[in-house]
This record gives sequence, structure tokens and C-alpha cells, in this order.
Amino acid sequence: MRLFSGRSRPAALGPLPAERLPRTADPVALDALPPLPDPPRSGSDRCVSRVIDPIIRTFTEARHADVASARATMPSPQAAVDNVKGYCYFLDADLVGVCELPEEAWPGDRLDGHSHGVSILVAHRRPIRRGEPGHDWIAGAEQTVADVRAMEIATVVARYLGTLGYEAAAHSESRSDVDHVVVAVAAGVLEVRRGRLTNPLVVTDFGLATITTSLALPVDQPLAPGHAVARARLAVRHALGVGGTRPGWQRLGGQRRAWHLGRYPMEKVRRVDEPTTLIIEEEIERAAARHNFFTRARAGDLGERPRREVGRFIEKAPHGLATRLMLNDLVPLQTGAVAAQIAAGTEDPDANADAVKALGHFLGADMTGVCDAPSYAWYSHTPDGEVIEPKHRNAIIFVLDQGYETMEGASGDDWISGAQSMRAYLRASMIACTLAAHLRSLGWAAQAHTAAYDEVNHIPLLLRAGIGELSRIGELVLNPFVGPRFKSGVVTTDMPLTSDRPIDFGLQDFCGKCNKCARECPVGAIRFGPKVMFNGYEMWKPDVDRCARYRITNMRGSACGRCMKTCPYNVEGVLSERPFQWAAMRLPFTRAWIARLDDRLGRGAINPAKKWWLDFEMVDNAPVDPPKGANARGLNLEKKPRDEASFALFPPSIAPPGADGMSPFPLDRKQGIEASRAAESPEEARCRAPRP
Repeated sequence: MRLFSGRSRPAALGPLPAERLPRTADPVALDALPPLPDPPRSGSDRCVSRVIDPIIRTFTEARHADVASARATMPSPQAAVDNVKGYCYFLDADLVGVCELPEEAWPGDRLDGHSHGVSILVAHRRPIRRGEPGHDWIAGAEQTVADVRAMEIATVVARYLGTLGYEAAAHSESRSDVDHVVVAVAAGVLEVRRGRLTNPLVVTDFGLATITTSLALPVDQPLAPGHAVARARLAVRHALGVGGTRPGWQRLGGQRRAWHLGRYPMEKVRRVDEPTTLIIEEEIERAAARHNFFTRARAGDLGERPRREVGRFIEKAPHGLATRLMLNDLVPLQTGAVAAQIAAGTEDPDANADAVKALGHFLGADMTGVCDAPSYAWYSHTPDGEVIEPKHRNAIIFVLDQGYETMEGASGDDWISGAQSMRAYLRASMIACTLAAHLRSLGWAAQAHTAAYDEVNHIPLLLRAGIGELSRIGELVLNPFVGPRFKSGVVTTDMPLTSDRPIDFGLQDFCGKCNKCARECPVGAIRFGPKVMFNGYEMWKPDVDRCARYRITNMRGSACGRCMKTCPYNVEGVLSERPFQWAAMRLPFTRAWIARLDDRLGRGAINPAKKWWLDFEMVDNAPVDPPKGANARGLNLEKKPRDEASFALFPPSIAPPGADGMSPFPLDRKQGIEASRAAESPEEARCRAPRP
């Protein structure tokens, strides 16, 4: 919870008001610095840090950037440094500083051409209290998790600099060619105070990583000693959240909540026995992964241009290309051997559910839920046509916020949209692989499911686990606190777990009164009209052909998330928003007014203060300026609904046979239009198949 909005704060300054710390232009001694503190790196024999080494190896092997064939031209030195720092903060760094690399930073040979260093600090997560659910799994892993997060940030950003044509390497606790402490002190991230390395804005221990690069960047000055009064004033302001976007007072920042409760007060949202939209389970036909429209584009079903573009629609933006390698390299970690013996004390489903939620949140998930894994949630076939059999009885599903700060500065379908998805997908993969490996080490079968390789449909799991409700956006679950602004990861397992219940926060009525996402969709893929039944589900089913084609072939951006950008539930998380959230949940007569107020306040428009990234497109392994500029859409306040006579649906009956794999199956849009016109209404379905 924040007391003060940070809407006017440039995203490249980060969450902490480090720019207000006193600095010095005088040289600082770098030859006799104290060592980093060495907090415990392992706890009990059940600590999660025991299973993280494979992820560390994956990132370590990718730490040297592949350098593009040409160099991007930076608009200005300030734009270049904002681009680098903004990317680090987008990936959840706590502090970032830049320096010219002094000789003291190189214990061995200097990497050729690497003139500048970027120091990245990630603070420890709050230590778990004894007696909290998940204590034995979490206690002692604080340093390892901070180190891994710092390593992830450094590796992704170093590889990004490589796509821009600059030499770059990531240095972490696992493997480094530089002295992290020297770089951090020279870059003004750390100082020596009372014989200890510290920063006035970070009250816990921390992990460090470093990027070295040939890109010349404006540097930060080291922290100045003394200035006790100025530091005290800053500490008070920071505690209340003034000047930054994250309050320093732990209770205000939600850091005193038990780990299993997560960041958001989901325990205050009304729970119900069934999802708020009709689901006729016996009528759901298990879909094949081949039915996904991005897979259909790869197979050539949508025509030549989507087939050509689908392989690059994420990678054509340098940020997406920087992330893809690690996401793919983590796939082998999604499964693995199961310990021969079930760990004692892991048979209680209530205790297990709380423990896996605590671990999910500790590893970086924003929300975690638990439910059973019904057979219809499993795909029937892989994209290549192999049969998928449901393997496990339960599912752990968690979500990653795609980042309010960056989404605030974007149009939703410009050159950062794909990177927002890839950031969340990579983090979800790391969490899912770690959580699955941990459960396997305790003797329980478990498999991670990620964007790179998935055997389950996340939507029914998100509904059953009480993460959210189906929204007008269509095949998208919306949460009351982060709206539609998230991506999910799943672990299926045979560990006994007590399921959560679905939630009802009034979204069906709200979406019925708000058409903003439909109005703002660039290609009219979201319904203005009523819900329909689709494969056993009641939903505002989107025209996925229009949606996928635009996301794949968007020539003025990378992918699209404009519906998420403009949704009234895409909120900052400040105290002043809570009364409106409460009213939307509890007072139906306020919902239409709140939707209209969202427009009057201009919410969903681009906030220039939050744009930290530079727009480049990768063409023939070289970064170039996008030829037609970037999408920079303002709000479309036209209230008139579109004609939906040509709206199309593609039920399983006209989808490619799953067993045929990637054999071409050309899309028949006329059939889709006929299917849309013939779709059954939920009212008809309720009369035909009433709920118990």
C-alpha cells in the first residue's frame, strides 16, 4: 500500500529516492574495502536453496552477450543511461548505479573494450518468522534468492546490450570477472559506514551483480560521508513513501504480512463455491495445444505473413530477444526425478497449501493459489501431436505483475509490450521450476508449466484457485488488485493440497457496464455484446483470429496488451484508489460511474514520465529505428459499439485435429463467423443444463 502516488516520478529513477542521497565528486578509496557480509546461505535440510543450482547454471552459461552485427545509435547519453537503468528497475532491481570501471575492479584480466560498469543491488526478502507456514523451506535462503534475482537482472540486461551491438557481460555471485564491491562503491550504490558496506535506503542484507559493457554511459557519483541531518530527513520521507514509489516502513509496504498471505489482501475478497461464470464441465472438450493461434500461425494456418512474423514478433524487439534464450533453456528443468522417500510431515494438505503459497511469494510471485487439476484443464495433445495424459491431481498457480510503472508509460501495443510479457514469463518459469524441483525433493511428483512448454490451460486453474474472474477481455482472468496486468505460471503435483475457493468481486456486473477494453482494442477483437457459451464456458469470447494476427504482425510495436493497459482495474496501488476498489466490489450501483470516472481522469493514457526504453527493431541481427515510429495511441472516447456481424469464433469442432501435429490446417473464417452467429447464450445453457 502506498500513501502517495508516484505517477510523476520517472521510471528510470527506480523505486527508492536514491537520487536524493548526498554525493561527492572527490575520489573514494577503493583499495581497502571491507568484504560483503556473508549471511547464512542454507537452513534446514528442506531449504529451497538446495534445488536452485540448475537455474544458476542456466544463467551463468548465458552471461556473455551475443553481440549484434551493428550498433544502435543512442539519441543522447542521458537516454542511454535511462534505458539501461530503467530496464534494471523494470526487472525489479532495488538500486542501480553506473561508473567507469577502475583498475581496482579487475582482480584479473580486464575484458577487452569493457569500460563501464552497472552495479545492481537486490535487497533480501523479509526473513520468515519462526512458526510461519513454510519456515523450514524458506529460512536460510534469503541470500541465495537475492543473488539469483540480481544475476537474472544482470544477465538479461547484458544480453540486451549485446542486441544493441555493444559488448557486455553479466557478473554474479556464481561467476564474476570483477569485484562487485569496488564497482558498487564507485557507482554510488554502496558506501562504507562504521566498517560495514551499506546503503541508507536498504535496511536489510542484499545481493549484488554487475554488468560490464563497452557502452559509454553517464556515471553516478559515489555516496558522500556525513550529512546526518539530510540523511535523517530523507529517511523519514522514504519511510512514508515520499519521493519514491516504495515506502520504507515495512508495515506500510505490506512486508509484515505472513509470507503465505502474499502482497495483496485476497483474504478479504468474497469466496464462493463456484466461479461466477457458468462452466458445464461435462461439455468441455479438451483442447490441443495446436489450437493456440500462435501455434496455428507457425503451422501456416493463418497465411504466409503471420507464419513469417510469428517467429520474430517477440524477438524483433531487443528486450524480447534478450530474454528468449534463458526461457527456452529452463524447459529441461520443468521435470525431473522424484526423491525415493516422501518427506515426513508433508502429508497435511492444509499445512502444505500454506507452505507452497509462502514459498511462491518468497520466490517472487505476486499471488499464489491452489486448486485441483481437473482433466479438462490439461491439453489433449502437444503441438507436435503427442497425446497428453493428465498426470497430477493438484495445481499451484501463481501470477506475476507485468509492471504498473512501465505499462503506465506505454500505449499497450508499442515496442515494450512484448518485453512486459517476456519478463513475467521468465520470472514465472524460474519460480515454477524451483517450486517443482523442491516438491520433487520432498518425494512428491511435480511438473512446471511455462510459456515455453505448457501441458495445461491456465484459465480454469486461475478461476478454481480464486485468483480472479473471467473478464470482458475474454480469455483473460482479472484480479481485483492488479486487474488483467499479469502472467501466470503453474506447477502440477500429487502433493496433498487444500484447494482455495473461487472469488466474486462483482466483475461480471462491472464488465457488463464497462466497454473500455472493447472500445480501445485496435482491431475490434473484444465483444461489445453479451456473453456466449464457448466449449462449455460462459464468456465474452474474443475473436482470437483478429487478436492473434494483430499481435503477431503489429509493425509499430511488439505484440499487444492494450486491453490490459486501458482496463479500469489497472491501478497503481495507492491508498486513494482503495475506496473505489471497495465500492466496485460491494456497491453495484457505483460500477458504471466508476467506469466513466476512469475516462474522465484520463486513466489509460500514456504517461511520458514512465517511458524509460528506447524504440529499436531487430532486422537481420541489427538494431534499427522502427521505420514507421511506434504506436502512441491516445484514448478513444468514441462510445459507439462496433458492428459485430463479422465477429468469428473457432470452437474445437472447426479446429485442427490435435493428433495431426503441425500439419497445415488453413483457417476458415467464414465458418468462424457462422459459429459466432450460432453461439448459444448463457441463459439458454442455464435452462438446458441448470447448476446443482
